Amino acid sequence: MNIQMNRLDDAFHFQAIGPSDIPIHIDAGEGVGGAGNGARPMELVAMGLAGCSAIDFILILKKQRQELKDIRINIEANRFENQTPSPFEHINLKFLLVGKLEEKKVAKALHLSIEKYCSVAEMVKSTAKIEYSFEILDSI
Repeated sequence: MNIQMNRLDDAFHFQAIGPSDIPIHIDAGEGVGGAGNGARPMELVAMGLAGCSAIDFILILKKQRQELKDIRINIEANRFENQTPSPFEHINLKFLLVGKLEEKKVAKALHLSIEKYCSVAEMVKSTAKIEYSFEILDSI
């Protein structure tokens, strides 16, 4: 994987472009001199965990012939306090789902996606407890 990251101002605003050729803006928090022009690096890690697990989850549901119409993932992530570096200590992923879905198959797909297939989860779980749940709804 090859990623190019360029500084866009005289502080902490960067633009990164990877193999997908989609620009991502990264910035530090205002408290340390950032301007809020991009996501913080740890936000991107939490988003990466949700995205990685969602992709695997959807692929598994398709193989199970489950009809997923919509998905939303709420992420709650807490970092170790008063520690440098300050990695994640606990992450909770709540999958909100719409579709013709069998609970047992959804539970299995979610377990496999996070516990077996998601590369980001594999990295993050060295410091963080990852919990996950789902709810099947009529609409989101």
